[in-house]
Amino acid sequence: MIRTRQLALLTLLLPLGCKKEAPRGAPPPPEVGIVTVTPAALPITYDFSAEVQPYRRVEVRARVDGVILSRTFTEGQVVKAGQLLYRIDPVRTNAAFQSARARADNARRSLNRLEPLLTEHAVAQQDVDNARAELEAAQAALADARKGVEDANVRAEITGRVGRALFQVGDRVTGSDDLLTTIDVVDPVYIVFRPSTQQVLSWRQDPTATALIRPGSPLRVQVTLSDSTVLPETAPLDFVSPSLDPGTGTQEFRAKFANGDHLLTPGQFVRVRLVGFTRDSALAVPQRAVQQSLGRQYVYVVGKGDSVAARDVQPGPWSGGLWIIERGLDAGDRVIADGTQKVGPGSVVRPVPAADSAAAAPAAPAGGARP
Repeated sequence: MIRTRQLALLTLLLPLGCKKEAPRGAPPPPEVGIVTVTPAALPITYDFSAEVQPYRRVEVRARVDGVILSRTFTEGQVVKAGQLLYRIDPVRTNAAFQSARARADNARRSLNRLEPLLTEHAVAQQDVDNARAELEAAQAALADARKGVEDANVRAEITGRVGRALFQVGDRVTGSDDLLTTIDVVDPVYIVFRPSTQQVLSWRQDPTATALIRPGSPLRVQVTLSDSTVLPETAPLDFVSPSLDPGTGTQEFRAKFANGDHLLTPGQFVRVRLVGFTRDSALAVPQRAVQQSLGRQYVYVVGKGDSVAARDVQPGPWSGGLWIIERGLDAGDRVIADGTQKVGPGSVVRPVPAADSAAAAPAAPAGGARP
């Protein structure tokens, strides 16, 4: 009886234990955001390191020798043209002036004595000519000595900011070889930057760019300070050097900026951005679409049957949130911009239009070059 019940129970459980699970359906292809590559005219900016230079710099030098008796300026202050900066001991210059004046007075008296005698034929014409020449030489020496007396007081030649005092009270100066200090005009100032030779050659291969890298062109120069402050005003190119610097192999470019608030200081390093370049018929993709691995740069392209393939590309300069592609893409290619982490070569995807990338794109790197 018990054995019969066990066999019946086993017969009921056997079909349940051998029942297989129903197969599930294949997962849907992942959704990715794509952009269709379309030729367009795109603006391009180029960033460079730059240095602030004074609009004008004057070296203050001594014209006479002697001991410095006083210094009447504070280093770094703004001085006016004609303002007294140094006083040099005037003993030697005063003595030279007195001697030159005595010589001139004596020459004048001698000429005054000889000229009346010439009409009476009491002296020769040659004697009068010699006396007149001596008077002229003595007057020239007197003017030079008077200038020496004035030069004992060293004054500012221009209005500007005076630099560090290189000589102090009690120091002896020997003449024009001794630089006392400098005076800089700091409103306006020059912003000087030096693109590489390769960059300049690249510009010169494009007629539109060649027309921009000239003084007076529509090109604008924008300045960014080290704390990321962007100056509200831009300026055109003021000067382009006609030759290369033999030391650096670069060409000097310059722009002039107003500096009434003195935010810009000579010697300060800033960043400049050149605005006005464009690239016609450029093929570009969002910056995030370009992948980098082991020295290669590539994008994922959606081909026939919505299958994915990796395509090596050569990126060029930035244009806002876009990356211009020099080689590797053709017009009409569908490039994956969103969802690249979910795909690989050969996978099938469901493409949808990508969201706008310009607002969320990172800032362009220096020089408009790819990183």
